[in-house]
Amino acid sequence: MPPIQDHPLRYKLANELHARPFPSLTAPCRAIYLAIKQPKDAASRDRADDLAHLTALLERYGAAHPQPGATHYSGQIGQHMLKWEQHTEFVTYTVFLSGKGERPFDPADFKVFPTDWLMDAPGVRVTSAMMRIVPRPDDATIDDNLSDWFVPESLAVSQVIGDEAVIAGDFRIDPSGHQRFAVFVRDGVGVRRAGRIAQRVCEIETYKAMSMLGFTRVHDIGPRLAQMDGELMRLMELMSHDDGQEEATLRALLQVSTELESLSASMSFRMGASGAYETIVHQRIEVLREERYKGRQTFAEFMMRRYDPAMRTVKSAGVRLDSMVQRATRAADLLRTQVEVGRSAQNQQLLHSMNQRAELQLRLQETVEGLSVVAISYYAVSLAGYLMYPLATAVGLSKGMMTAMLVLPIVGLVWWMIRRIKHKVESGADQSGPDL
Repeated sequence: MPPIQDHPLRYKLANELHARPFPSLTAPCRAIYLAIKQPKDAASRDRADDLAHLTALLERYGAAHPQPGATHYSGQIGQHMLKWEQHTEFVTYTVFLSGKGERPFDPADFKVFPTDWLMDAPGVRVTSAMMRIVPRPDDATIDDNLSDWFVPESLAVSQVIGDEAVIAGDFRIDPSGHQRFAVFVRDGVGVRRAGRIAQRVCEIETYKAMSMLGFTRVHDIGPRLAQMDGELMRLMELMSHDDGQEEATLRALLQVSTELESLSASMSFRMGASGAYETIVHQRIEVLREERYKGRQTFAEFMMRRYDPAMRTVKSAGVRLDSMVQRATRAADLLRTQVEVGRSAQNQQLLHSMNQRAELQLRLQETVEGLSVVAISYYAVSLAGYLMYPLATAVGLSKGMMTAMLVLPIVGLVWWMIRRIKHKVESGADQSGPDL
C-alpha cells in the first residue's frame, strides 16, 4: 500500500510555527534593537527591498545570505548574533553583544549598523532601543542603577516570570536617540528564558510605537472631523425647513458624505492595525506575569496611565467616524426621498397643467373646426349658387330659394369631409407612434 500523499503546504505550515525561535542569552550581554518602516503604504511595499537591505548588511560582515523570499534570519555577524524579522508593516534588526560594554547604554554599540547602511534603509526608524541584560544584583544596587539610567517620573519596573528577573524601562528617547531597557536576571535562569524576556520587552516597545501611529493619524484628522460634524449638523438643520433649497442641500450633503467615506476608507487599515498592535502589547505584558517591585509602577500600570488613553482616543475616533458616515448616509437617503417626493408633486402639477392645455387646445381645435365648416360652407354655397342659378331660373325658383336648398347639403358635406380628414390624420399619427 503506497503512503498517503501529503498536502503541498504541510511541511511549510508546520515549520512556520518554529521559524522564529527566541534568542538564547547568557548574562551579561547587550541587545541593540532597530525597527524600520516605510512612511506610506508599508503593508503593500516591495518586500524584496527589505531582504536586499539585510543582504547588504551581511555582506559587510562576510556572513551567509538568507534564503530567497525569507521572512526571518538568524546568524553570526562578526562577533555578534543578528536576528532579523520581516512583519506586515515593518522589519526588525536585533543584534546581541556579549559582555557589559565599557559603559551602560553606550551609543557606540549602535555602530554595529554602519552609518551609510542606515542611510540606505528602505524606510524610516519607528523605534530603536538598547537593552542591558545583567545578573541580578542586590536590590540596593538595582535601585542605584535605575536612578542612574532612567527618568524616575516615567520609570516602570516589575518582577517577571515568578521573580526570575526584574525588567525596567522609562519609554523615553535618550540623548543618543534610543529607548533604554534593563533586564536583571537571577542566577540559574536558563538562556532561552532570558532570551524570551528580552524578546518580549522589544516587542512591547515595537508594537506600542506602531499602534501610536493610529493616534497621530487621529490627531491629524481631528480638526477636519470636527468641521465636517458641524457641517453635517447644519445640513440636517436645513432639512427641516421647506425653503425650496432641497437639491442644493442634497448636493452639499453628498459632498460631505463622499469625503467621510473617503476618510473612513483611508483610516480603516490604520485603525484596525492600531487595535491589533494594542492587543499584542497587552498580551506580551500579560505573559511576563508581572509582580510589583518595591511599590513602583509596573509595565501594565504605565500602559494603563499613558498608553491606554491614546488607544481609547483612536477607538472613539473610529466609532465617531463610522457614526458620522452612517448619519450622513441616512440624511442623504431621507433628503433624496424628500426631493423625489417634491419632484413627484411638481410632475403631477405639470401633468395637470398639460392636461388643461390639451383640453384648451381641443376646445380651440373644435372651435376652429366649426368656423372652418362655416367658412368653407359659405364659399361652397356661393359657388354652388352661381352654378345652380341658371337651373333655378329654368324651373321657376328664385335665387334665395335655390340658395336655401343648397345650404344644408353643402354644410353636411363639408362637415363630413373635415371629419374624414381629421380621422385620417389621427390614424396616421397612431400608426407612426411606435416606429418613433
